[in-house]
Amino acid sequence: MFNRIMALAAGWLALVSTPALAAEPKPWQLNLPHPASPVAELAYDFHTLLLWLITIITLFVLGLLIYVCVRFRESANPTPSRTTHNSLLEVLWTGIPVLILVAIVFPSMKLLYASDRVEDADMTLKIIGNQWYWSYEYPDHGNFTFDAYIAARTEEEAKELGVARLMDTDNMVVLPVDTKIRLIMTSNDVLHNWSISDFGVRLDTVPGRLNETWMQATREGTFYGFCSELCGIDHAFMPIAVKIVSKAEFEKWVKEAQEKFAAAPSLAPVQVAAKGADAAVNSNVLTR
Repeated sequence: MFNRIMALAAGWLALVSTPALAAEPKPWQLNLPHPASPVAELAYDFHTLLLWLITIITLFVLGLLIYVCVRFRESANPTPSRTTHNSLLEVLWTGIPVLILVAIVFPSMKLLYASDRVEDADMTLKIIGNQWYWSYEYPDHGNFTFDAYIAARTEEEAKELGVARLMDTDNMVVLPVDTKIRLIMTSNDVLHNWSISDFGVRLDTVPGRLNETWMQATREGTFYGFCSELCGIDHAFMPIAVKIVSKAEFEKWVKEAQEKFAAAPSLAPVQVAAKGADAAVNSNVLTR
């Protein structure tokens, strides 16, 4: 019986451990998306390790409960033991969980440090959260910027435009493959969270603060994410769509984007009227 249970458990683990091969979610899809960056690969491996670990612990506890129920039932054990302490058992059930947690620390810290800022990034993408859309800036490629709104909220709109409902945006983020990209995030209003599981990226955008992480896409394709911080009434309608292309195609897109999203001319710096100066001096100076 125990062998059959273990066989079923192994089959179930093999099923849920099979990665999804497409960036877009599929019906009845299980487990994390197939990783598309080094950090996502570490997160996927760590998740698989924990899945095996908690499954073994769960089966052990289940077997122990079944054994106790059968071995120490009233009919088989009419005179129960009055033992109240067992030093060996108390050391074991305290020490073993501690050792398990210590063992988990090493891969978790490796993942934590891997997801931190990158020192030798090839380019930077600035991400700004708004209610309820995203803004993107490319400071290393002409400093152009654009907004990305949801493309279709209803099935009718999605069919008409030929896009994925609640997932595609009118302007898609385009990034090159095999490139270290520094992601700098902030917000113009409330807390948002820029999250794409395929890249192992999930970071809050905070007003008045710059948060930093990085990504390096390992394959081309279109990847989707969502705001993962409750940010208001339209929280569910600010998706993230990122298209990963070859480096040559990215350079071509940059030239087109520089014309399409030409940056507005910068405003002259604000000047404060000099105290005590006459009206003629301050006639063309903004006061505040």
